[in-house]
Amino acid sequence: MTANTMKKRMLIGTSFAVGILAIGAISVGSMFYWQNADAVPLVMVYKSPTCGCCKNWVKHLEDNGFEVTSVDLQDVSSIKQQFGITNNIASCHTAIVDGYAVEGHVPAQDVKRLLSEKPDVIGISAPGMPAGSPGMEMGNRYDRYSVITFDKNGNVEIFSQY
Repeated sequence: MTANTMKKRMLIGTSFAVGILAIGAISVGSMFYWQNADAVPLVMVYKSPTCGCCKNWVKHLEDNGFEVTSVDLQDVSSIKQQFGITNNIASCHTAIVDGYAVEGHVPAQDVKRLLSEKPDVIGISAPGMPAGSPGMEMGNRYDRYSVITFDKNGNVEIFSQY
């Protein structure tokens, strides 16, 4: 074996080893990223293209560390039906995050709690459009409201109150 052939084999072997180490580092880094309580997955928000309060709620999530993609639809009802969101728990927009539905003006801290606790529910909702909730700021006006969980059997429970 010539000296050049040996050098080529060593370079190929070294490059392969570096590549394997890089893949391993990325995998381990990704594992720690998703285990980090501050890391959150992408939020897909389905909303009307003209709704200002929905845009404000998206900004609230982004300001609280979420990565958000908005999908403008003329009619969000098909998304609501897909996730079992009935009229009594509905609001103006529906978000999907890590397999959960987040309906309406839910505070970011509740979305983080949902993702941390991972309850056996379809999602959470702030029914209606309560004044003072994220995206529905109206000066000094604040409505009392609850964020609720809902499951596939139609059961609802209070998740938090404001």
